[in-house]
Amino acid sequence: MPSDLSQKIYVAGHRGMVGSAIVRNLQALGYQNIVTRTHAEMDLTDQASVKVFFEQEKPDQVYLAAARVGGIYANNTFPAEFIYDNLMVQNNVIHQAFLSGVKKLLFLGSSCIYPKMVPQPMSEDALLTGKLEATNEPYAVAKIAGIKMCESYNRQYGQSHGVDYRSVMPTNLYGPGDNYHPENSHVIPALIRRFHEAKVANAPEVLIWGTGTPMREFLYVDDMAAACTFVMKLEKASYDEQVVPMQNHINVGYGSDITIADLAKTVAKAIGYQGHIAFDPSKPDGTPKKLMDSSRLNRMGWKPKVSLEQGLAIAYQEFLQGNKRG
Repeated sequence: MPSDLSQKIYVAGHRGMVGSAIVRNLQALGYQNIVTRTHAEMDLTDQASVKVFFEQEKPDQVYLAAARVGGIYANNTFPAEFIYDNLMVQNNVIHQAFLSGVKKLLFLGSSCIYPKMVPQPMSEDALLTGKLEATNEPYAVAKIAGIKMCESYNRQYGQSHGVDYRSVMPTNLYGPGDNYHPENSHVIPALIRRFHEAKVANAPEVLIWGTGTPMREFLYVDDMAAACTFVMKLEKASYDEQVVPMQNHINVGYGSDITIADLAKTVAKAIGYQGHIAFDPSKPDGTPKKLMDSSRLNRMGWKPKVSLEQGLAIAYQEFLQGNKRG
């Protein structure tokens, strides 16, 4: 095997917010042999194309950050595409990685894998203990299948082939590469856009959906990328100390949450909007609280570095530079 920094690393989904952050982090760590493919160059749902790629490139490590993602509307409108595309991407990449001799692979999931009514904070052992949120169940089922696929390959091929496939589950992410679309964006990019437009228009008030009382956790995407490389580089014995064979995924969160009302005030401050912030209690709030239990990862020795205020300042600068994806 080549030395660590000279290893060939394939990052699937390198154009997405998380995948691009992983590439940045790997480059910062000194890795130079990073392999990527755009969707036009390789359709990850096409088994034959993925097979040819792995046979030709033979990467040493794989970061599987590629996925079909979207908000509530997209998940509700295209449930068949969400479960099919994500299952196919995972099946093809993980299986072909194994067939080509890849020993180290990191699969990225989502906090939506946990049951809708799970106790807070959400710990790894809550997986498969209850019903999923109906709106994104197909996507969540696909992600759960990815976790179990990694676990199954470890169980069957860990001893015989040295397979060590790991999974990380991020909380809500934000930062460079985010989607600032007026209708399809998540809460932080949506608030950045709304407060910026209100600031430019000198609007006296910004109206936020709901009561502002729900609590959410947010992690800067480059912290997430740092957690990914940290987990991948961790010695197997250290990793195995914190997980169990049938439950070896790791939560990655910031460690604390914030009310939507306080989040709105923090975003407004980062943008420089000084008008009034109002709330519309006739609109739905969603789940009262969603916080990840990241104590497993913390015990391994990792903690986030970027505060919400710091991350929002960087995100807003990127927004101003016009790096918006529709």
